[in-house]
This record gives sequence, C-alpha cells and structure tokens, in this order.
Amino acid sequence: MNVNPEIQAEQVEQAEQVEQQVEQVEQVEQQVEQAEQQVEQAEQQVEHVEEPEVKPVKTAVKIKGDSTTGNVDFDWESVGKKKVNVDAEVAKSLEEAYEKTLSQIGEQEVIEGTVVAKNNREVVVNIGFKSDGVVPVSEFRYNPELKPGDTVEVYVESKEDSQGQLLLSHKKARILKSWERVNQAHEAQEIVTGYVKSRTKGGLIVDVFGLEAFLPGSQIDVKPIRDYDMYVDKTMEFKVVKINHEYKNVVVSHKALIEDEIEAQKSEIIAKLEKGQVLEGVVKNITSYGVFIDLGGVDGLIHITDLSWGRITHPEEIVKLDDKINVVILDFDEGKKRIALGLKQLTPHPWDSLDANLNVNDKITGKVVVIADYGAFIEVIPGVEGLIHVSEMSWSQHLRTAQDFLKIGQDVEAMILTLDREERKMSLGIKQLIPDPWAAISDKYPVNSKHSATVRNFTNFGIFVELEEGVDGLIHISDLSWSKKIKHPAEFTKIGEKIDVIVLEMDAENRRLSLGHKQLEENPWDVFETVFTIDSIHKGTVLTVSDKGGVVVLPYGVEAFAPMRHIQKEQGGAAKPDEVLDFKVIEFNKDSKKIIISHTNIFKEEQANEKAKAEGEAKSEAEEQKKVMKKLNEGVEKSTLGDIEALANLKDTMEESE
Repeated sequence: MNVNPEIQAEQVEQAEQVEQQVEQVEQVEQQVEQAEQQVEQAEQQVEHVEEPEVKPVKTAVKIKGDSTTGNVDFDWESVGKKKVNVDAEVAKSLEEAYEKTLSQIGEQEVIEGTVVAKNNREVVVNIGFKSDGVVPVSEFRYNPELKPGDTVEVYVESKEDSQGQLLLSHKKARILKSWERVNQAHEAQEIVTGYVKSRTKGGLIVDVFGLEAFLPGSQIDVKPIRDYDMYVDKTMEFKVVKINHEYKNVVVSHKALIEDEIEAQKSEIIAKLEKGQVLEGVVKNITSYGVFIDLGGVDGLIHITDLSWGRITHPEEIVKLDDKINVVILDFDEGKKRIALGLKQLTPHPWDSLDANLNVNDKITGKVVVIADYGAFIEVIPGVEGLIHVSEMSWSQHLRTAQDFLKIGQDVEAMILTLDREERKMSLGIKQLIPDPWAAISDKYPVNSKHSATVRNFTNFGIFVELEEGVDGLIHISDLSWSKKIKHPAEFTKIGEKIDVIVLEMDAENRRLSLGHKQLEENPWDVFETVFTIDSIHKGTVLTVSDKGGVVVLPYGVEAFAPMRHIQKEQGGAAKPDEVLDFKVIEFNKDSKKIIISHTNIFKEEQANEKAKAEGEAKSEAEEQKKVMKKLNEGVEKSTLGDIEALANLKDTMEESE
C-alpha cells in the first residue's frame, strides 16, 4: 500500500506535537503533586481549629434602573464550587509556598533558559515556569552544535497565549542583546561565530548575534574568492572590523583571523627578499596591465611588459589563474610593500639570438604587430622588432598614414636601414625595394611633355597631382585656365579625378615638378584681341552681381566685368544674374586678361543720336520755310484780297511747324 509522503509527514508532525504535549502534562502533574503535598501538611496543622458556625444572612437586593445591577460584594466565583473554610493567614501562607515553586518572570524581558529537548523543527526550553516554551530550530541555525542541557537566552513574548502556551523567542532575545555584544566583540577583538545566510553584491550576508552583517569578498580569505556561493549555509568564525551606529551596519572579516599567522610568514619572506632572487609563486589575479603573484603571503606584480619579450595584448595569453610559475624579483620599495617581478627575464633576450650576420641594407621578412599613424612595428623574430616609418613606405611625398600601406598580421619584406645591437633598435624600409622614380625623372618627364595625372590635394594657390607612385607635381591656380578667373581650385576639379598636364619646370634635386593645364591649348587672348575690340557690341549673360558691378560671360566663355553704373537698364534698375543683354567693350587689356564692358552706354548713345537727328531735321525744315517766304515776298508787287488770304494761311502753317 502506497502512502502519500505529505500525509505521512503530517502524521509524524502531529505525533511529535502529541509527544510534546504529553511531556508538558507530565511536568504539570509533577508540580501539582508537590503543591498537593504542601496543602496536606497545612491541613494537618489546622485540624484542631473548630469550624465556625455559618448562619445564613439575608441580603436585600434593590434593583434600580438597570436590572443587571445588584450587590457588588457578592462572590460570583464561589457559585457552583465546594466551599472550604480556611483561615486567611493559612491560605496566604499556602499561596506563598506555591509561588516559591515557580520562577518570577515577566513578559517582554530577556531571561536564561535550559534546553530540555530538540528535534528537527523545534527546541524546548525550560525557564522554571509552570510550562516550558517552544522555539523554532531555525532561530539556532548559527549554532548547529546546540544540545539539551545548553543554556540559551530567550525573550518572553507572553506567559500564556490563547491555548495557555508559554511563548518564547530566541531571535528577539539575540536582537535585544546583539548591539551590546557586537560592540563588546569589536572593542575586545573577540572572535564571534556567524551563519552565512546569502550572497549579495560584493560579498556575503552573515547572521551574527541575530544581526545581519556584511562580509566583503576581499575579507573572506587572503586569496581572491571567485565562487561566493560555496560559503552560503556555512557557519564560520569572524572578527567585527567596523560598526556604523547611524545606519546600523556591521562589517565582519574572516580574513582577519588568519592574517596574524600570514603576517608572521610575510615578515619572514620580506626579510629575505633580494633583487635578482628567483621565487615560486601562484597567479593570484590577472588585470589588463599585469599579473599579481602570491609569494606565500606577499604579493608582487608582473607588469605586462615583463611577461614576454614579444608583444602581447593581454596577460591571459601567457598565464592563467592559479598557475604556479617562477619569477625573478626586479625591484621593491624601502618598505618592501611593492614588489616588481619579472617573468621574461628568466629567458635569454631575443636580441642575443639575432643573426650576427645581419647588416644594414640586408633584406629581412617579418610580421606587422603594431600600426600607428607614424609607422608600423615589424616582428623579425619573437622579441625583436623594427620600425618602418611612414616616410619609408612609399616614394610619394603627399601625406598618408601607415594604415594605407600595411595591416596587422601581414607578412612583409623590408630592408634594414639602421641597426644598433647595443641599444637594441632597428629601422626598416620597404620603398627601398623598388626603384626611386626620381632617379630617371628627366628622361620620363621632360619639360613640355604631356601626361595624365590624378588630383591628390588642394591648396589656395594650386593643385597637387600625382603622375605615378612617388612622383608629385603642382599646378598653380594661374595655370588652370586662360579665360576663367578661378578663386579656388575646387571650382575647377575634384580630388581623385584625372587631369591632363604639361611639364613646365623641373627641379630633380629637390623633387619638384611645376605643371600646367591651360598650356595644353593655345592662348585664346591672341584671338580675343581681334574679336573684342573697343566699342564692339556682344551678347553677354550676367553671371554674378555685387556692389561694385557684375561679371558677364561673353562669347567663347570669356568673363568680363561691368561696373555698377554700366549695368543699369533703360527701363531702370540694374541687370540681374542670368539676364542676357548687349554689352559694349569699353576697355581691353591682353596682358592682364581684363575686359571692361557696358550695357548702359549702348542705349544712352542711341538716345543721344536720335535727339541730334531730330534737332537736325527741325533745323532743315525751318530753313526751307524761310526760303519759300522770301520768294513769295519778292514775287508779289501788290496785294489783293485773295493774296491776303493765302498769306494768312501760309502764316498759320509756319506757326504750327514752329
């Protein structure tokens, strides 16, 4: 027959409770027997006393108002009980005798008790009262060695609960006494026992005297602890190292208990330390900058640069935690509190094993281990490196970084430029493995030869271009165009674009080439001189307008300048960008490549011509009329009425014409 484990556990628990109740009943019966014996002795002493005659007394009860009111002297407790007539003094002596058999206890106070029984759930404590108290065994977790007969402190919560049970608490008793005990332990440097309850950030929570104390991870042991969980649910010994009364914080240390012994060992080790001494140690901690070694109670540091002759990015590439290694003492301070150790010093220096036949101008191969803007370090053999400066990577003169040429881990071939075995320094170059393009520059790029180049960089005064790797040249801004006025080279081309050039000048000694772009075409100003003659009129497009005037694009893409007073239109106002108008050339300078034009002069001259023409025509007509009048006057000898009328009409005509 299968029995449910939960039901079975419940039955066991009920049986244990029954057993405890039976034990309590037996204790009470023993106390009652003792009391009965004392009562019998007292009765024997009063047998000779005659029992007084009891006469019934009639008491009048008056009911006023509330029916529940009556004689306040009536002894209600005697109703239904057998009355025993005992002398008052005897009864008092009996009561005092019984009280002496019980301990004088009060509620909400701390007293000592004796453990009389213990099981997996509860601890029974006797405090000399009429019944024993029961305390949960969880309140004694810090003391797993508790056994019957031990004396413990308990807090009396209640002498009787609703079931008549004495309520005790060991936890509250410890809390009330805890701060006093913690302070005493701190002052006296006393060793205390605590129960590790749980893990928290940076350490452990420990139950000490019922208080929760903090055990930092650095105070668990003399060596770093990586797994705090292994200490949970364990009972350990501690020293109270710090108390904060304001925040009720307690800090304990287990490490302090073993430091005295370690200090003795440490003093002995430090006294024997000497530079160059080789010791065995254990890797205690690894950081990005080095490794801490435990030398048997004394810690030393191996800096990352002293781990290996070769380059490493992290100490974990060489050692691991808890490794046992031999180290050499490099240095220490006066108090020998800081000890510098070395590991690579136990092996020969790689420079001592470098091939003795290697010399300057020899070729070697290596691997790129470090790259910086200024160059790259090449590992020739482990521990031996040479520097290739960025200027030794290419014959090119324009600015570049080492990342443009090499990558980490790349195998390269280089030439030894300098070699100093005493200083253990080596400089290398890779451009020396290819011919210098400037060695035959005159043959390859003679003056007036035409080439295609790549735009590499801009300056305010020109463009740097690259004809080939290592051969750079400059195109001055004035040599970019015959006709356009260029303020900045970026208006003419872009970086990375191809541009045709012609070699103007060469300085092989200083590695300089002067190049031109406009020289690829004939000078158009020779032609412009015959086209844009003074007073010639041309269509032009206004490009820009400023306070001083406007820039106008004439035929053939030639740019001319019209002062502000020369871009005023006939309708009023100045010309605006993108307007197409007629312009007259008023000034032309071939040497300075300057053309001054005017739009205003065109319509002003036309107006002046029209006015002069009108004035000339009016003058000619007036002269003709005068001639006619003269002839009429000469041909008429005498006037008639008809003649007078004709003359009057002629006069009117002349007045109208005037």
